[in-house]
Amino acid sequence: MTTAAPRLTDEKLTLAEICKDLKISRSTFYDWRAKGRAPRCIKLPNGDIRVRRSDYEHWLDAREDAA
Repeated sequence: MTTAAPRLTDEKLTLAEICKDLKISRSTFYDWRAKGRAPRCIKLPNGDIRVRRSDYEHWLDAREDAA
């Protein structure tokens, strides 16, 4: 029986990196987050937010238009 190896590394993106990539302000990201429209976030003990790259890419893929 084969089991998938656990993901050992999944790069964590900072809020600044996400905002830069999407060309949005921090306040827009926080607004999306409050409305449940942002990618899944990790809140660190110091209050900083990180987003796993895989979660971010999945979130982007889910918003793609089938044109």
